[in-house]
Amino acid sequence: MRTQARLLAAVFTMGFLIAANAAAAPAGSPDRYLHVRVQDSTEGESVNVNIPLAMAEKIVPAIHNDKLHDGRITVDQDKMKEVDIQAVLQAIHSAPDNEFVTIQQKDQNIRVLKSNGNIIVKIRDASGKDDEKVDVTVPLAVADALFSSIHDNQLDIAAALRALNQAGQTLIVTVESATQHVRVWVDERNTQ
Repeated sequence: MRTQARLLAAVFTMGFLIAANAAAAPAGSPDRYLHVRVQDSTEGESVNVNIPLAMAEKIVPAIHNDKLHDGRITVDQDKMKEVDIQAVLQAIHSAPDNEFVTIQQKDQNIRVLKSNGNIIVKIRDASGKDDEKVDVTVPLAVADALFSSIHDNQLDIAAALRALNQAGQTLIVTVESATQHVRVWVDERNTQ
């Protein structure tokens, strides 16, 4: 966790230094910010990131590292052959709001549902170690944008950021355990 949090903080800090003036959003639209808060009571660490989505959208294409180039991540072609992502997304769009999957196990419960134009995954770990709770909410418009280049075996991160900016205020991820709290969200405030 410490390494991931530091890496995330370093990437976003570098982005701020490189493109501090590149954050202008289109006239008339509010500036939206991606916020990340990671708190680890075991290590006594916390990381807070507040980045304008318009700036993130411009920074991501400037990063060329391993499989990330030009705002897109190349995915393993063999893995993508097994699922027609576009067909899956179309099916989800046309389906009514519903809880699609419920898995109840001795020490973990998982739910996957569609609600108000979002895909939501809820995981509850009751193994007794951390009793971790994970909630992930992805607007369908963001998923569409992310997978818009999948026929080229790429995930379009820049397009997903653009769609996230247009989606408005959204709570994307929460993770809670006895020692860690993670929250990722979008709103119009430039601070947490």
